[in-house]
Amino acid sequence: MATQRTSFTKLQRDRAKKAKAAAKREKRLERAAEAREGSSGDDDVETTNGEGPISAAELLREIEVTHQRFEAKLMSYEEFEEKKAELLGRLPID
Repeated sequence: MATQRTSFTKLQRDRAKKAKAAAKREKRLERAAEAREGSSGDDDVETTNGEGPISAAELLREIEVTHQRFEAKLMSYEEFEEKKAELLGRLPID
């Protein structure tokens, strides 16, 4: 029969998982910020006020940023659901 792991080992694993998840989250947020800066030069694509044409890829990026903001506790659940519904409603279906 195998021996049980000590609680200290489990604690170390959990801390390592949380640290790795935090690093991945930060990296995603940085990439999203860079993408927003890179796409801000487009005059024909409107992304912030919910009006005008927008590509499906840009909508998906906006949905990802919304999820990241919610996970980072920067918006409430109600705001998150409202923004997500708005963005999903704007996705073009072919």
